[in-house]
Amino acid sequence: MSRRFINQLHENLHVSEVYQITERTLRTNKHGELYLQFVLTDRTGSIDARLWNAESNILSKFENGSFVSVDGVVQRFQGTLQLIAKSLTPVAAEKLDLADFARGGVVDISRLTARVKELLAELKNPNLRNLADCFVTDEAFMQAFCNRPAGIKIHHATIGGLLEHTLKMMEMAKCIGQIYSDLLDPDLLLMGAFLHDIGKIDELSSNSGFSYTDLGQMLGHPHLGAARLREKIAETEKLTSTAFDPELAMLLTHLIISHHGTLENGSAKVPMTLEAIALYYIDSLDAKLAEFHRNLCEDVNSDSHWTNYIPGLDRKLYKNKN
Repeated sequence: MSRRFINQLHENLHVSEVYQITERTLRTNKHGELYLQFVLTDRTGSIDARLWNAESNILSKFENGSFVSVDGVVQRFQGTLQLIAKSLTPVAAEKLDLADFARGGVVDISRLTARVKELLAELKNPNLRNLADCFVTDEAFMQAFCNRPAGIKIHHATIGGLLEHTLKMMEMAKCIGQIYSDLLDPDLLLMGAFLHDIGKIDELSSNSGFSYTDLGQMLGHPHLGAARLREKIAETEKLTSTAFDPELAMLLTHLIISHHGTLENGSAKVPMTLEAIALYYIDSLDAKLAEFHRNLCEDVNSDSHWTNYIPGLDRKLYKNKN
């Protein structure tokens, strides 16, 4: 029997299906009664959901990113579909086809990993090439790097999403480095694109779904990435018996901690080099395109040329018929 995906849900539909549960929050209504507010997702999209008359210990039964069998009815509230659940039952991930829940599609990890290594092999700076080799020959690091999402919800929220996001940025960095080779250091920009999100392997967990680790909540991936970089620079110096250029180490660290662009967006520092400015805009472009595309693909209004209003983007999006 085929499953019913979220993009197939419509008003007044009775649903009995397995989805991934995220953003669960226990709340109290105006009468003081508890209810569970949460989001259900699969590879086609997401839908807000409610479970009325919830038990006080319900949060302990379902972790963020776990899988649940849901029985309920789809309703329309303030112009948007939501699912009113009658029951939620935990389901073991081993019993499921996880491709059904891979938002953004299944990433070809082998092909993308090979291309990342090809680009890093093109580095001309010996310090950067040795550092890159230290990363790609670390099997534990590469296993985590290639299987983490780039985010929990906003963009590249799928197994291999971090790898996919990083490679796209590296491809853009290579092109921009060639175009602006008279203004910036192409090798530094390319290596910055590879390193910028490495802290996410410590910030995010992909065990039974995607969630933030305690380290991730407390420190964030820019600081965690800078720590990873320091460790690898020390390892590179040990392996090569050569001191790593201290100014280059500073510039790489700056790329990691400034790639969010502004202090309001979580940057520890604003970009203060041409490479850092370029990296910020490359990162923003890929993330925004992925976010807009996800909203277009996941919109449940199949009979309209427009999506629902998207609060995070402060607009509706037009669905190009072509």
